[in-house]
Amino acid sequence: MSSTFPTIGILGGGQLGKMMAAEAVRMSVDARLLSPKEAGPMQPYTGARVGDWTDPDVLRPFTADCDVVTVESEWAPADAAAEVLPDGAALWPSTQTLSLIKDKGVQKQHLADAGCPVPAFACCETLDEALDAAEEFGYPVVLKQYRGAYDGYGNATAAAEDELREAWPDLATEDGAMVETFADFARELAVQVARRPGGNQVVYPVAYTEQRDHRCHAVEVPADIDDAIADKARHIAQKSVDAVEGVGLIAVELFEMPDGRVLVNELAPRPHNTGHYSIEGAATSQFENHVRAVLDWPLGDPSLRTPVAVMVNVLGRREGTPPQTTGLPRALDTEGVTPHIYGKPDVRPGRKMGHVTALGADRADTRKRAEMAASAIEL
Repeated sequence: MSSTFPTIGILGGGQLGKMMAAEAVRMSVDARLLSPKEAGPMQPYTGARVGDWTDPDVLRPFTADCDVVTVESEWAPADAAAEVLPDGAALWPSTQTLSLIKDKGVQKQHLADAGCPVPAFACCETLDEALDAAEEFGYPVVLKQYRGAYDGYGNATAAAEDELREAWPDLATEDGAMVETFADFARELAVQVARRPGGNQVVYPVAYTEQRDHRCHAVEVPADIDDAIADKARHIAQKSVDAVEGVGLIAVELFEMPDGRVLVNELAPRPHNTGHYSIEGAATSQFENHVRAVLDWPLGDPSLRTPVAVMVNVLGRREGTPPQTTGLPRALDTEGVTPHIYGKPDVRPGRKMGHVTALGADRADTRKRAEMAASAIEL
């Protein structure tokens, strides 16, 4: 192993790239970021660059001194970066892993083939196939765009045939879309798994995630669930990550069903909103363990620092540039709460602009303090 500090290249300049870079820099790992357009969160880093990240003439100098390249999202051009990597450099997660995850239909079929429990689904090339699948599953169903969906965009719940017909033109591409039975779950859960290239891994506590308007509103850790359900969720998460040979931090979103089953909703091959609590709440954050994993360094302890951690997202409430708030001092005055503002230059309603994390011993009190601090920050 080299005695010099390595360099990590991050394809992406949003909040996930910013928080990856922060952990890298803390360990004296040189971090450079590449974004196809100006991105506010990346601006504090001298290694931030803007350019056509699909262009080999842009990627070649960007990766030239990198020991490893990683991605902020599954849609970054990892294939293009892999073509120009210098000798001895690695790209994690691999292009194979990303190809299995970034297409929801491919991902769901691969997980099912690997024996991971998933809701009933069908990959449909035509509207007629989608209608047949919905008839077989029974309404309601969820229609899912194969690629590019996030934060509730790219999905539609159809309670009847006419709603499915209406949603199909907006979500289906040339190869169709996925129809999935509506999971009438008891809770939505998430588990973060950090995994090294050789398979060594650590698993974070099971998180309870609360969605509002198809966006993550709050995360409570540990989830208030039976130990047997928690053990099942962690086992299924590890099995799913192994199935795609994930490297780095992989988030596994899960459904806890009323009958005790735990089903995989989807995977994200990078740090995830449901793991942001770990910056203050865990002995080793998801971002630090992502950096460690892609560098093939020993992984850190994922356990909680306090009995309870609660993360609440701070969403945009208006349309405008630049963001303005008078509420941050009030949030900072809330005991045991740490705010994070991402530095995005434009505000729009519902956009994730930051988050707050509260730590404590009592679940209700910790949730109350997190909600108060998040509400104070009006962006």
